[in-house]
Amino acid sequence: MALFITDECINCDVCEPECPNEAISPGEVIYLIDPKLCTECVGHYDTPQCKEVCPVDCILVDPEHEETQEQLMTKYEGLMAQG
Repeated sequence: MALFITDECINCDVCEPECPNEAISPGEVIYLIDPKLCTECVGHYDTPQCKEVCPVDCILVDPEHEETQEQLMTKYEGLMAQG
């Protein structure tokens, strides 16, 4: 599953540089996660790095983008192939 950032985000800027897939970007009000790029760090780390550094725990699993570990790994492999 991809992750998403709730409106509890305080725009602290710590999550964006931690994302190995560059899936996190500033939105108009809060940071956003692109579900096409988010692999929950599968292929890079054991745990989602954005969740590890978030001081307010506002990054959750996105129920609208459910994916298995296998699907996340396939997405990761596709992203790596694109360069």
